[in-house]
Amino acid sequence: MRVLLFALLTALPATAQMVPDLIAAARAQVGVTVLYDPSYQSLGFPGGDVAPDRGVCTDVVIRALRSGWGIDLQLAVHHDMQAHFAAYPAWWGLSRTDRNIDHRRVPNLQTLFTRAGAAQAVSARAEDYLPGDVVTWLLPGDLAHIGIVSDQRSSDGLRPLVLHNIGAGAQEEDRLFDFPITGHYRIDPKAAEWLRAQRG
Repeated sequence: MRVLLFALLTALPATAQMVPDLIAAARAQVGVTVLYDPSYQSLGFPGGDVAPDRGVCTDVVIRALRSGWGIDLQLAVHHDMQAHFAAYPAWWGLSRTDRNIDHRRVPNLQTLFTRAGAAQAVSARAEDYLPGDVVTWLLPGDLAHIGIVSDQRSSDGLRPLVLHNIGAGAQEEDRLFDFPITGHYRIDPKAAEWLRAQRG
């Protein structure tokens, strides 16, 4: 029995073991990133970022994955988009990649995570959303939004909180079902390996 229990514990997905690191990296942005700033900025590459006191919703996810799991979404989006440009949304009328902004657009991250095999079913059941999952929403005005599911629960215990920046800087809030959910992603070890492999 002990051997079986040990085998089961050691076989737990690496992502499950690393989820606290991802959530801690997202939560560490609360009180630091205090501004919502969607302005276009020239970034270093790889590892480029805007000033830590500002950003948009995607920056919460970008920073958390970079700091918590060593996954650079700027690098991953840029190289996968270079290789498979037609697979990505053409909403911005671009004819080539732009490593300053491509990874900071929600539809591009949705495409990347789907191509990585991380897509999950969208549901209205709170229990389907696990800590560390990435969720996308459609806000009023057809604005795409993204955040990370927290390991903390709402005051009534019925819903997980989300870590996101919806306009007032990085926050941890009870807003999972406030807007229509358009995507649900779980970056398991295989997806994480795929994302890290996108280096050109």
